[in-house]
Amino acid sequence: MTASPARERANQRRWTVLLPVVGLIGLGVCGLVLLGLGTSRIGAGPILVGAVAALVPVVAVLSAFLWVDRWEPEPAKILLLAFAWGACGATITSLVFNQTAHVLGELINDGDGSTFAAVVGAPIVEEATKAAFVIALFLRRRDEFDGVVDGIVYAGVTAAGFAYTENIYYFARVFVDSGFGDLSSGVVALFVLRGVLSPFAHPLFTAMTGIGVGIASMTANRKLRVVAPVLGYLGAAGLHSLWNFSTTVGTGTTFINLYFLIMVPLFAGMVWLVVWQRRREQRIVAGQLPEMAARRWIAASEVTLLASLQGRRRWRRAVRRKVGDQAARAVAGYQVAATELAFLRHRMEQGTAGADAGERHSALLEALVAARQAAVDAPGALKAAGGVRRS
Repeated sequence: MTASPARERANQRRWTVLLPVVGLIGLGVCGLVLLGLGTSRIGAGPILVGAVAALVPVVAVLSAFLWVDRWEPEPAKILLLAFAWGACGATITSLVFNQTAHVLGELINDGDGSTFAAVVGAPIVEEATKAAFVIALFLRRRDEFDGVVDGIVYAGVTAAGFAYTENIYYFARVFVDSGFGDLSSGVVALFVLRGVLSPFAHPLFTAMTGIGVGIASMTANRKLRVVAPVLGYLGAAGLHSLWNFSTTVGTGTTFINLYFLIMVPLFAGMVWLVVWQRRREQRIVAGQLPEMAARRWIAASEVTLLASLQGRRRWRRAVRRKVGDQAARAVAGYQVAATELAFLRHRMEQGTAGADAGERHSALLEALVAARQAAVDAPGALKAAGGVRRS
């Protein structure tokens, strides 16, 4: 006897709630294991110094990705799970396999496994463990991906978590050897290298995989759905390998050349890609809003306000000033609901929304109606839009 559709949906919602909680608990255990390993080998004091030093670059990196993710902010619990996987799950998995790569390198290179582990083993393993979360999320929750920007955000947040844990250990070990030091040695010198010059290194590598997954989410071509993430992963591992080669095998000149001739232009290209894709997202939303207004899901007077980030920001600011924070939050929820429905309708038109698109459309439409009602129920929230410039 098969379960009814209603029961299946209830079970799916239950697992949607439980899985992140179970995942965070498991990753928390991994984090405790890593903490225990670190304090036993290096000491609690150096680990604390490393954690504080690593906090500055990771806050900057996460802030940048959250700024990028403004059109349709990804669920906070999934972003938290992505960061936790990178900081704990991917790190401890990579630690195990990196040790194996080191032993293999000793067999290949006559007793010296460090070079093989750094240039070959670490890039392959670390980019695979970071990519695992993004790929699993795409397979399990494909509706969370609307394009390349979402892939970059999930990959970047995962890599930021990985880099945070890695930086803690690097800073802690240098503190034990050289103390705080100065610009030429110690924690200060390492902070300049990892916290100022290259805080986006790991996110930039893994963003290649994110781009591949983002492309897969946008196409109906089955081959491209497989090939794009694979090519993205190979690009991530290749860049990571070049970076590790320049810092371990190459000279200072090798690192400078790689940094300015490859990494800086690549980072600039990534920024350009994000800006271009955000404009694409704006065009998608703006293109869907008139039809949504014609169907009376939203008010015609709100189309222009919803069609740009500037218009949305001015709307929330006006509501907050005239009515208060609660009303502004209600308007923000309404804006997000309208965006999610617009993206889904676009994917349905492109044939990339999946077999359950109709059911998700109904659910998002209900969410939009509920969000707008919440804004209506907040006294003056929608009326405050009357004083907002619509250009």
